[in-house]
Amino acid sequence: MNPKFIQKIASVALGTAMLVTLSVLIFIIFYILYQGLPIVSMEFLTTPIRDMGKSGGIFPTIISTFYLAFLSICIAAPLGIGTAVFLTEYTRENTVTRVIRFTTDCLAGIPSIIFGLFGFVFFVIYLGFGWSILAGSLTLATMMLPTIIRTSEEAIRAVPEGFREVTYGLGGSKWQSVTEIVLPKAFPGILTGIILSMGRAVSETAALIFTAGMSLHTPVSVLSSGRSMAVHFYTIAREGISLQMAFGTAAVLIVTISIINISSYLLMHKYMRKYA
Repeated sequence: MNPKFIQKIASVALGTAMLVTLSVLIFIIFYILYQGLPIVSMEFLTTPIRDMGKSGGIFPTIISTFYLAFLSICIAAPLGIGTAVFLTEYTRENTVTRVIRFTTDCLAGIPSIIFGLFGFVFFVIYLGFGWSILAGSLTLATMMLPTIIRTSEEAIRAVPEGFREVTYGLGGSKWQSVTEIVLPKAFPGILTGIILSMGRAVSETAALIFTAGMSLHTPVSVLSSGRSMAVHFYTIAREGISLQMAFGTAAVLIVTISIINISSYLLMHKYMRKYA
């Protein structure tokens, strides 16, 4: 068969797959925004939940979502990046590193409900944190670690070895090479992993139901129970409390994730231009 003909068939098939995938994504986003944006207002964003979600706003869920995402990133990012630096810069390939990578890959494939059960048993009951923002954030951090470790490791490995050799040739130490050359060069890739992890943290439901709780009140500390936006719209939609309020919450959640992704994308490209 003519190779050019096969190439055309492959191009058409791949282009069609891309268009179908993109169309489904756009349809889902625009449908939720079409149903949810009419209910979104300043009152909806700044008032507390009333009547179990039938009326009022979603202000407590916005605060809880922010606390959960921010605290989980603050816990997972240093641990994940530090692990990636250790695996790539401070150790050689051996049985230990292979075991770490294997367990990391296994953790990435575990369902979120299993993480929720672990967080409930360990953080909520054993450590005595109760249903709280802290327990939910620690559980989310555990879920985010595999993604941050693997993406950070690949980004660090992509930095050419010549940059490290130049640092050593100028009398620099390993730590100086890592902090002043390797990590800045690998920052865009590391940021990608953090963005993916943050998106998962903001949209997670199963793990948070078991750990952060279902309180409708605004959390006042990390030991307070809280309900994230994802948990809120899942709950009121599943129980048939108010489909309109569920769409409104989902629309706010989509806009929030979009803002996070766009801001991180712009920041990533700013650093890429800086270190180009």
